[in-house]
Amino acid sequence: MSDSPRRRYADVAVPIPLRSTFTYAIPEGLAVVPGSRVAVPFHGRKTSAFVVALRDEPPEGVKRIVSIAGLLETRPTFEPELLAFLVEAAAYYMHPIGEVLRAAAPAISTKAIRALRDDGFLDDSETLSGRRAADAVEKIVVRTELMPTTKLGPAMKFVLDALFSAGGERPLVAFAEGTDRRAVVRKLEKLGLVRVDSRDIVRDPFFRHGVETNVAPTLSAEQTAAVAAIVGAVNEGQGAFLLHGVTGSGKTEVYLAALESVLAKGRSGLLLVPEIALTPQLVDRVRARFGDAIAVLHSAISERQRSDAWRGLREGRLRIAVGARSAIFAPLVDLGLVIVDEEHDSSFKQEEGFRYHARDMALLRAARASAVSVLGTATPSMEAFELAQRGRSTLLRMISRPTGQALPSVEIVDLKRHRKGTGGHRLISPPLHHAMTRCLDAGGQAMLFLNRRGFAPSLRCEACGLVPTCPACDMPLTEHRRRARWRCHTCDFSLPGTDACPTCGSDELLRIGTGTETMEEALRAVFPAARVGRLDRDSAEEDGAFVALEQMRRRELDVLVGTQMITKGHDLPGVSLVGVVLADQSLSFPDFRASERTFQLIAQVAGRAGRADRPGHVVVQCFEPTVPAIVHATHHDYMGFYEAERPIRRDHGMPPFGRLVAVRTDAGDEGESEKAAQLLADVALAHPAVRAMEVSVLGPARSPIPRARGRFRHRFLIRGQERNAVRAVARAVLARIEQGIEPARASVDVDPVSML
Repeated sequence: MSDSPRRRYADVAVPIPLRSTFTYAIPEGLAVVPGSRVAVPFHGRKTSAFVVALRDEPPEGVKRIVSIAGLLETRPTFEPELLAFLVEAAAYYMHPIGEVLRAAAPAISTKAIRALRDDGFLDDSETLSGRRAADAVEKIVVRTELMPTTKLGPAMKFVLDALFSAGGERPLVAFAEGTDRRAVVRKLEKLGLVRVDSRDIVRDPFFRHGVETNVAPTLSAEQTAAVAAIVGAVNEGQGAFLLHGVTGSGKTEVYLAALESVLAKGRSGLLLVPEIALTPQLVDRVRARFGDAIAVLHSAISERQRSDAWRGLREGRLRIAVGARSAIFAPLVDLGLVIVDEEHDSSFKQEEGFRYHARDMALLRAARASAVSVLGTATPSMEAFELAQRGRSTLLRMISRPTGQALPSVEIVDLKRHRKGTGGHRLISPPLHHAMTRCLDAGGQAMLFLNRRGFAPSLRCEACGLVPTCPACDMPLTEHRRRARWRCHTCDFSLPGTDACPTCGSDELLRIGTGTETMEEALRAVFPAARVGRLDRDSAEEDGAFVALEQMRRRELDVLVGTQMITKGHDLPGVSLVGVVLADQSLSFPDFRASERTFQLIAQVAGRAGRADRPGHVVVQCFEPTVPAIVHATHHDYMGFYEAERPIRRDHGMPPFGRLVAVRTDAGDEGESEKAAQLLADVALAHPAVRAMEVSVLGPARSPIPRARGRFRHRFLIRGQERNAVRAVARAVLARIEQGIEPARASVDVDPVSML
């Protein structure tokens, strides 16, 4: 193929696990720009890809360049601001740019696939790899500028008047009251008085129920000061804030007021939440303030719905996006404000594939878009609070509740002193039992937090000693009595539950540990008049995550027991008592953040109590009542916890005082996984930065969960004070991975959150 001087070329990112781009020729007349999604031939197959840059000359030494086959969308999928952000995010997390762009992009429309078939690039049996979004179009009747030159009948006048009152256009289905109406539209079309267009439908399936519009309440002095600071930064075009407000201090109203100001300036806003399925109340509050012209994004919506929202945002018809971590990729026009609610929540970190942290990416995107970022929480992550301490962000504090209601009183129960529970269950201590009795007698509601689901975390046969384990993970199976299953919480393998040992047939099966199902059963027995519900992953799968929360709001439940799902930012006015069943359970995790997470869980769930007119009370049960995480959480004392934890992190060089990269290997054979981990660790150890003791290598070693889904796992950590030095070592390891380490697999996780 000869190259004319006027020909142009495109560097294209193909969604494959390679970090390089590929150069294609741009056919004459094809309007390709950076951010365009295109169809290309690639190594004997046909795929979608993304243009990341244009060039006037082909790469040096390349003699033959194939052409782009066609555009999949008439306008760029990614506008310049969003494309630049994604390219930078891919570089930071050392992930292939093609896979990053595919993860961020909406699905391919079937209309685009049909066009490629019409052009001959695809035959009838071929398609492009990637997600699909079915077309959704409707017919629109549009009044033209022509005036009638003849007398019109009543039916024609009716249609034209209806169009005039509707602003000049209406869906064709609006005229479907009788078959003659469509005939009337056709007659008007022949006269040139109307035309019928096809238009994509932008659906709103998320909004199945109406929400009453409300106006902004009068803000407290603390809320007013926070809003003023944020809005002032928006006016200046830059700024980063940590909004540290106690539970119930009204952070959501600050978000809404700031978003209102941004919209008034013609800009757009993004609100990220940890798990949107658990916070429908927040979405309702956004709708009540701004109407339904918002996009709600999360993993459970269909590809068609995601594409609808993407299109509405990209075209500027929707100016607010609310969603979980992937909403950070939303194509907002003229982004002015990025808010991360509950920024401490670990679910903002993607743990598979493109392992980004939405909180950190929110800071990056806001900075690159000349927008303002706000991280909000009652229990800041150590990373976010240290940024504020160093002056990298501005700390805004809200230490009181706008209602004037005091923070709940806290009672610590030492389970070593209460070895005998009430009602036959050890974890319903006498103090907890008394508190619940008082609460229920007074007409209040209670929430009990136990971060372990199921009925019994493990079982053991007293006759033969068998402990039922997962064949793919070697982890004890958890009994789920409601479903009559024994289930692995690592891979979801399950067996039918039984009361007899599967090996020896003995009925002497010992249930070890306590889960939420056990607590639910015990509470029903101890408080037979109370209506008890449960919220954990199992109940959420059965009924939807928010059913139990709605029942609590409608006062259809008296007691709700659950896992960390109940610690999210739920506003349940009737809850006056919170019980933390086993507060120090999470301290045993092999994770340097175990203390921080324990503090956050206790403080967050405690904050659910006493948010209305009734004073709140919290009972914290534990075996180690003097642990700093528990002591400071029960006193609502974040600064005390931070000051206690800070020197420990600093002395060990752990975040936020050091940088981490985790390298993980896995293989079907344990020896192969170990061999690969050692090979990669040797590459790291040989790096000059490690030899100069600027960077250290911890491991390799077996992972805390040594076998998952049939594959053995090993890991090591690259740790150092300077980010560039740590990244240089990580890049060397990554280069060795790309050379191949079969039959093992390996991944590089920048700024890891999970240590398992």
